Amino acid sequence: MIKTRKAEAEDIPQLLSIYNDIILTTTAVFEYKAHTLKMREEWFEIKKQQGFPVIVAEEAGDIVGFSSFGPFRNWAAYKYSVENSVYVAKDKRGKGIGKLLLEPLIDGATRMEFHTMIASIEATNDSSIRLHRRFGFEEVANFKQVGFKFGRWLDLKFLQLLLEGPRQPVEG
Repeated sequence: MIKTRKAEAEDIPQLLSIYNDIILTTTAVFEYKAHTLKMREEWFEIKKQQGFPVIVAEEAGDIVGFSSFGPFRNWAAYKYSVENSVYVAKDKRGKGIGKLLLEPLIDGATRMEFHTMIASIEATNDSSIRLHRRFGFEEVANFKQVGFKFGRWLDLKFLQLLLEGPRQPVEG
């Protein structure tokens, strides 16, 4: 049985393993080199400091996927927008784990009164696009040839989900 929970520091090596496999074998992350344990620890600490969730899917004591969200852009006026990430271990894809990991992100962003959640997805990643559409995300942009990996140009789609947002949005 697969359950989801908040990630803990001791999960970081397994998160790193999943993330590095995705970097090295897929176009889901527009990165070339594997990350170090220190890089993933710093990432985790920043998420914690900013109050953003990191959710893991666990099966029989093993982490089989993780998800998070963070700032969409760093300028102040974007403060009500977040960008999500969902990663599933290679041998566990296609088993509904992405759904288990995306749902708590949407719930968390709604509770935190964000107005929109954005997913940036490599254009041929049909399973991720289907997953997000299942939750109501709509395609709002398709950037042509913005990445180059594995000897080919990659397009990037932005999908967006509007949330309730803050009751009283403020500038500043």
